[in-house]
Amino acid sequence: MIHSKIIGTGSYLPAKVVTNLDLEKIVDTNHDWIFTRSGIVERHVAAENEFTSDLALQASRKAIEAAGIEANEIDLIIIATTTPDQAFPSSACILQDKLGIKNGGAAFDMQAVCGGFVYALNTADMYIKGGQAKTALVIGAEIMTRLLDWNDRTTCVLFGDGAGAVILRASNEPGIVASKLHADGSHREMLKSDPLIYMDGKAVFKFAVKVLSEIVEELLEDQKMSGSDIHWLVPHQANIRIIEATAKKLGLSMDKVVVTVATQGNTSAASIPLALDTAVRDGRIKPGQNILLEAVGGGFTWGAVLIKW
Repeated sequence: MIHSKIIGTGSYLPAKVVTNLDLEKIVDTNHDWIFTRSGIVERHVAAENEFTSDLALQASRKAIEAAGIEANEIDLIIIATTTPDQAFPSSACILQDKLGIKNGGAAFDMQAVCGGFVYALNTADMYIKGGQAKTALVIGAEIMTRLLDWNDRTTCVLFGDGAGAVILRASNEPGIVASKLHADGSHREMLKSDPLIYMDGKAVFKFAVKVLSEIVEELLEDQKMSGSDIHWLVPHQANIRIIEATAKKLGLSMDKVVVTVATQGNTSAASIPLALDTAVRDGRIKPGQNILLEAVGGGFTWGAVLIKW
């Protein structure tokens, strides 16, 4: 049986860092208010001349290097993003050219906001299992700060920019074990961009904790597993309170949760691959471990992916 195995990870954060103290100077807020409610201390902001494909390029190069492959071996590129370089062509096609890939493999963007990376990972897994691709580059890349109303202190303090990438390869060894994806468009007014971000924070918090715990329980039940079988939970880094509440509902110690929100903020579709790369490179994630990814985003979209590392 063909499996999809992650053989390399990479990430990139823009050089500019904006701290909570910096935000105190431009909006009616303060460090304690932001940190208490979100767990965020600072976030990265893309330069004016940086685009989503540029962030994706840096993360992709690191993932390709970690995987020990040549770029032209990649025959599928999926970028999960809310902030493409332009309406068209896709940022994935632009990235394909920037990487110098000439093999004609498929390349496209995917929009599921903060749920985008798990949606994209599941899609690439289906391509590989179906025999339509052998080596896939899956990226979450966002410049969310360009969608912010910098006068809205409830949202402008939450988001940051960045990109994370993984290389998936067809393998006889275990890799992606199972995925679950859901959506419910009836709640779309709770969290949207029109064109700037609006969020009903309390309603989003309640909804997020509910569906994230439910989908993880659903996935684990299907696999006849429990929370104790999970070595690492790599959640979407939206808010430390959502992460803590979800872990508690699942009976998981925070010692088993990868958390990067303090130094990155909410990077939407980029947050899971950014956190994953951090835990891979610092040695927390090891071969043979069970890794669980989960996310919820505007739409609403939500999903979970179980991986045997």
